[in-house]
Amino acid sequence: MKKVLIGSTIVIVLGIVVFFAFRKEENRLNFRTEKISRGNIVEMVTASGNVNAVTTVLVGTQVSGTIKTIYADFNSPVKNGQLIAQIDPATFEAQVEEARANLLSAKANLEKADASFIDAKRTMERNRALFSKDLIARSEVDTAETNYETSKAQINASKAQIAQSEASLKVAETNLRYTRIISPVNGIVVSRNVDVGQTVAASFQTPTLFTIAQDLTKMQIDTNVAEADIGKVNQGQDVEFNVDAYPSIIFKGKVSQVRNAPINVQNVVTYDAVILVSNPELKLKPGMTANISIIISAKKDVLRIPNAVLRFSMPDRDKDKNKKTQQKGAGVWIIENGKPKRIAVSTGVSDGSYTELISGEIKEGQEVIVESLAKTKQKPATTAPRMF
Repeated sequence: MKKVLIGSTIVIVLGIVVFFAFRKEENRLNFRTEKISRGNIVEMVTASGNVNAVTTVLVGTQVSGTIKTIYADFNSPVKNGQLIAQIDPATFEAQVEEARANLLSAKANLEKADASFIDAKRTMERNRALFSKDLIARSEVDTAETNYETSKAQINASKAQIAQSEASLKVAETNLRYTRIISPVNGIVVSRNVDVGQTVAASFQTPTLFTIAQDLTKMQIDTNVAEADIGKVNQGQDVEFNVDAYPSIIFKGKVSQVRNAPINVQNVVTYDAVILVSNPELKLKPGMTANISIIISAKKDVLRIPNAVLRFSMPDRDKDKNKKTQQKGAGVWIIENGKPKRIAVSTGVSDGSYTELISGEIKEGQEVIVESLAKTKQKPATTAPRMF
């Protein structure tokens, strides 16, 4: 009997020890914590956009006709003034010849008018002399003077016709020159939109024959920055980005312009931030999609806390025990003397994972609460009755 009593006492003592040890372990594991550390924080604004040449020229035609010859193809380097295509000039050459013939005819009419003017002048002077001697009637003098004035006016009309013919000749010669499609800049042909034998019509809208990028060693990216972030973006900020073609390479650039014109797509407002990029190896090609990070601020070797710490909120059952710790503003939770305690802090820049710690009664290496590991009671799910 004595042995049974001693055994029961030992079991009870062991049960009490195990109970309190379990309670202690449960309390210790109620929260997951992380240490305050030092490191670098880079605040960024992310966006996406397309890579384009800084200057892209659309080369068209001002005259209609059939493409006779093409002298440049895709990726062809071209010079300013270089012939890159030719429209069949036969019709325009005929128009030039016709305009020249009309000019020659106008000049001949002027010579004829000069001769008529000289004859009318002689006749008028002769009739005036005869009228002064009463040898002819006054009506003959009047007729001669009228013919003189008419011949004089005909000279001016012939001169005007010459000017008109010269203008028509210039128009015809200009249209003939327009059959030669010339590159307006030094660059590379990005696209060619016509083939030999194709007819182009410039009646209502100038067709685009070639697209020429002026300099592919200097590119720009037109990004769509959300209106919530555009206030942080300024000219001169550094930019890092990558493209799908080279996922392991980080390209660099700078913000050159923040445009004020809003871009509204389905009630989502964004703004165009233009990024200038150097492309000496020609890896970046027009039209590539770039995933961009605009560096707003960079801090080195600062105290930082995980963002999850700032988002942590004490469970309701623990808040009742710590009503004094319920304060407004940023704060973190620590465990002091076995109990959670809230510490007010002042924060700085954030990179999405960590936030700079500016001030607060915590220091490097100190443990802060990230989340609660306490199990929450869940209500049993109710099963809807089956409908037969």
